[in-house]
Amino acid sequence: MKLQSPLLVFALAFIGHLAEAALVKHTFHIGNLTVTRLCHTRAVIAVNKQTPGPAIEVNEGDTLIIEAINDTPYNMTLHWHGIFQRLSGWADGANMITQCPILPGNKYTYKFDVMGQEGTLWWHAHLSFLRETVHGALIIRPREGAEAYPFPRPYKEIPIILGEWWNDDVMTIDRQAFLTGGPTRNADAFTINGHPGNLYNCSSGDTYRLMVEAGKTYLVRIINAAVNNQLFFKIANHSFTVVAVDACYTNPYKTDLIVIAPGQTVDALMVADAPPAEYYMAALAYESANPPAPIFVNSTTRAIVEYISAMSTALPVMPDLPFFFDTPAAHHFFSNLTGLVRPGDPTVPLYVNKRLFVTIGLGFADCLPSQTLCNASQGQLSLAASMNNASFIFPSRLSLLEAYFRSVQGIYTTDFPDKPPIVFDFTNVSLNSDKALTPLTKTVKGTRLISLKYNTTVEIVLQNTAITGIESHPIHIHGHDFYILAQGFGNYDEAEAIKGFNLKNPLKRNTVAVPTGGWAVIRFTTTNPGIWFVHCHIDTHLRLGQATALVVENGPTAHDILPPPPPDFPKCEMKRETQRVELFSLSGKTTRKKNKIQNHTFPL
Repeated sequence: MKLQSPLLVFALAFIGHLAEAALVKHTFHIGNLTVTRLCHTRAVIAVNKQTPGPAIEVNEGDTLIIEAINDTPYNMTLHWHGIFQRLSGWADGANMITQCPILPGNKYTYKFDVMGQEGTLWWHAHLSFLRETVHGALIIRPREGAEAYPFPRPYKEIPIILGEWWNDDVMTIDRQAFLTGGPTRNADAFTINGHPGNLYNCSSGDTYRLMVEAGKTYLVRIINAAVNNQLFFKIANHSFTVVAVDACYTNPYKTDLIVIAPGQTVDALMVADAPPAEYYMAALAYESANPPAPIFVNSTTRAIVEYISAMSTALPVMPDLPFFFDTPAAHHFFSNLTGLVRPGDPTVPLYVNKRLFVTIGLGFADCLPSQTLCNASQGQLSLAASMNNASFIFPSRLSLLEAYFRSVQGIYTTDFPDKPPIVFDFTNVSLNSDKALTPLTKTVKGTRLISLKYNTTVEIVLQNTAITGIESHPIHIHGHDFYILAQGFGNYDEAEAIKGFNLKNPLKRNTVAVPTGGWAVIRFTTTNPGIWFVHCHIDTHLRLGQATALVVENGPTAHDILPPPPPDFPKCEMKRETQRVELFSLSGKTTRKKNKIQNHTFPL
């Protein structure tokens, strides 16, 4: 059945859903797991004692039910990254955005329909840095099965999850960064399917191995689950044909290099057509910052692709990887992808109801009283991140969605600015020392959201800024895919940019890597009532406040109205409110002092 328009996509899928859908059930036990990597042993948080966690496989139209049991000492939420959550926003899993967390010793059942989507998505914890080890693949096949792929059916499908590893406890690292007002320290390694690979210390036996058969075609489902890094990915002596990104089909794009930002997925066909031997697949950081960060993860993770018929005992061949700072290579990949438009598919909306110009970047903010180690040399300023100079504060009394649904006042405002407070030479790095722009380096904190009516077509210009340095920011919107109409470097010039808008077959996805020192234009229609988080998927930047949220009002019919939350929806504990949301408890307990609840917590 073909989907005829954005307004009919879910209605038509629902008709088929009634006839053909399956119930897919999982139980996720979230608890401690002892792991040794790089000669370091520590307890990590994992699902069903696996990291990466279990892969979820469904067909389009299925209903997915996941019982999440929190046996950790931390609060917990699980986000189903890229799932539309049509009328099921209560299951989106964004901490304090669409739900209060699952408290230690408690559980919550996520239930939602997977409709109008096919391809590779993923799931992950959406609270502090817990997603370092709490993540897994979410694979959606066509309702009719693999025969319905709009590309040759592969021999096998292989999930490849790229991640990061810290030798020390990530919650302690995150807490230290908050107390000092600085960024979190860099990871100690990258990983492929949980394995760092044999270039790292004590890791000669900790290398993922993929067995392939000569002449066969494999669908490689690549997921960037790294917390803070964009990545280059290659397999020696092999090439790819990209056929989808973020569960959106693309026109076939041939390349030997994949570039992938945190939160993004890439589906690519790989033919095992090299001489039978062993070859390395490898990933290393794309360091987009300019000037470059003084310290970044300058190491390489690698795995082995081994031909079953290989007779050679030679060492595996290593791919020729780009340099860390190869922005032209990254931009070439991102800007050459286009969307596959099949008969009956939705097309780009041409009439725009709402336009926003949103600057994204870093800055500073006053240190909070609870930031006891905040750097005095910066004049008691803490590093911050913002959109239009607004630095997001998570609510602490009630999730945004519940506050919206129950019309609770005082949790958020809907005054997110449509444009930046000051227009200046946004991408000029030399302006960092311009004292006239000093007010821009200090962000305004608040929980400021964007209010939109149902069925509004929104166009957003995302403009990078050079305050404290330029870098690429992967911006993710929950509950929606969007069209990327254009992207480029420097300051956005509407008159020039509009000439290059792709209104015929633009790429569609849920996370856009805005070019370093540049801009991107996205467009989408709000046919999904609820509250949807918009944020940078570099978790350090999210912690620093680079976020807002969309408030999408109910539509005109009963099928366009957000239903009430489920009976087991997690409740927020009433807490003494601090400047930022209290995300997780170090002990899972609270103590009373002078008749006030004092939480053993620290903010995101």
